[in-house]
Amino acid sequence: MSISLTLVLIILTCLISYQAFNNPEMKAKLLFRPVDIRNGEYYRFFTSGLIHGDFSHLLFNMWALYIFGELVENIFTTYLFGPIIGPVAFLLFYFSAVAVASLPSYFRHQDNYAYSALGASGATSALSMIFIMFLPWEWFVFPPLPGILLAVGFLWYSSYMDKQGRDNIGHNAHLSGAIYGIGFIIVASLLLKPELLTYMLQQLLAGPQPFPGF
Repeated sequence: MSISLTLVLIILTCLISYQAFNNPEMKAKLLFRPVDIRNGEYYRFFTSGLIHGDFSHLLFNMWALYIFGELVENIFTTYLFGPIIGPVAFLLFYFSAVAVASLPSYFRHQDNYAYSALGASGATSALSMIFIMFLPWEWFVFPPLPGILLAVGFLWYSSYMDKQGRDNIGHNAHLSGAIYGIGFIIVASLLLKPELLTYMLQQLLAGPQPFPGF
C-alpha cells in the first residue's frame, strides 16, 4: 500500500515544526525573512512553509492540508499529469504555492529588518481553492456553508483584512495563495486536460445540493 504525498507532507511538516519549537536557531534559519532573501537566502521562500508559530497554527494548517490535499493530489496524479509526473508536479505546486504566496510580503518588507513570517497557509489556501473548484457545492461542517460561498467569503475577507493591517496574520499570503491555486488549475487544465474545465463548470452550474441529513 502506497502512502500519499499529502500524508508525507503532513508528517514532514509536523516533525520540522516540532523541532523548530524547541530550537530557536533552527527556526531563525528557516523563517521567511525578506531582508535575508534579498541577500541570497532564497531557500527561505520554501522552508518557511515547514515551520509554524505554535501547535494551534500547525494543527490548523495540517488539518487543512489533510482535508484538501488528497483530492488535489489525486487530480494531479490521475487526471492532469499522470502517475509518474503527477507526484513530482504536486510537490512542486505545493512548495511553489508557499513561495508565490510570500511574494507580496517580500516586496512590501524587503527593507524591513523586523519582519518575518512562517507557516503553510499560502499552500493550504491554494489547495482549498482547487478543491472547491472541483466540488463547489460540497458542504463544510464549520461554518455550515457550501464551498463556493466559503471561497468567495475567504477571498473578500483576506483582501479586506490585508488592507486593514490590524493583526499579525498573513492575510496577503492567504489571498495570494488562493489566487495562485485558481490560476494554476485553470491554466494547467487548459493546456493539458481541457475537459476538466468543462467538468468544473458543470459542477458549478449544477447548483446547491441539500445539506447532508435533510
